[in-house]
Amino acid sequence: MSLLDLNPDELLTTTRSVRKRLDLTRPVPLELVKECINVALQAPTGSNRQTWHWMVITDPKQRAEIGRYYQLAVQTYLGSEGACGTLYPEDPARHAVQKRVGDSVAYLGERMSEVPVLVIPCLDASAAPEYNEAGMWGSIVQAGWSYMLAARARRLASAWTTLHLMYEKEIAELLGIPDGVVQAALLPTAYSIGTDFKPAPRQPLDDVMHLDTW
Repeated sequence: MSLLDLNPDELLTTTRSVRKRLDLTRPVPLELVKECINVALQAPTGSNRQTWHWMVITDPKQRAEIGRYYQLAVQTYLGSEGACGTLYPEDPARHAVQKRVGDSVAYLGERMSEVPVLVIPCLDASAAPEYNEAGMWGSIVQAGWSYMLAARARRLASAWTTLHLMYEKEIAELLGIPDGVVQAALLPTAYSIGTDFKPAPRQPLDDVMHLDTW
């Protein structure tokens, strides 16, 4: 499959969590997923340890069970204080965006089991230094993001989700993930419905950038 004609800035600014535009009816070739993971393996890791592992779940029964756990987690999250749809009530425009995000989270919660491929980037943390949490997560998070970028370039879509971690132990048992290996995210992967994604509204640069001092 040819890659989308996107320059680096276009790729970086139009890759984001996609939920309602995941094509749940179209199979995703495993070779395409492997291509994306192979790109992700070029991401940096602490001390170049490369202690990552990638769970790729295509079996319908396993996807259904993971989807069940994910739906339970979504229900808990959306009913909690600080859920995305409740944020920034003092700013009507931003609150409206958050409400849409909450709706899309609920949508994916009901359909996670229908997504053709679920990818869980993992990290063997058994030898990770306790003093450096940032270094540990910095050895897998950017690889997961690279996976999403590679997927976008190949007309696939994904979403960075972590709510399944409420049931990390149960999902580890389901998939046979050994002790000491932590799950960083759950990346539902499907063809995107259309490829015309645009940059999303973000806070102004001057509100978040601090030069030399806060």
